[in-house]
Amino acid sequence: TRVDTSKLFHSVLFELADSSPGAVDEFIADCKRYLGVADGLEHFYVGRRVEEHQRDVNDGNYHVSLHVLFSSKGDHDAYQVAELHDVFVDKHRDNWASVRVFDSYVT
Repeated sequence: TRVDTSKLFHSVLFELADSSPGAVDEFIADCKRYLGVADGLEHFYVGRRVEEHQRDVNDGNYHVSLHVLFSSKGDHDAYQVAELHDVFVDKHRDNWASVRVFDSYVT
């Protein structure tokens, strides 16, 4: 079957070295400020892990998740090299204990 490559869903799970409430608040605010304004962005979501979900299937190895729907792979690729994306990465990379990225074509 043919894969529809018209839209790309980009999910990132951040585990933070400093996961204090203030650090998480600042991180989320900066996600919105630097990443939530990209061209070709159809939907943008960022938030804290739902800590009360402790089921066996829940992955609790992150503090903040970012989910972005791009109109195309080209829009995603431009976002990855955009100046605001670089500013965000430079500002926060030292606080990342781990970063996991999941990209999917969606319909």
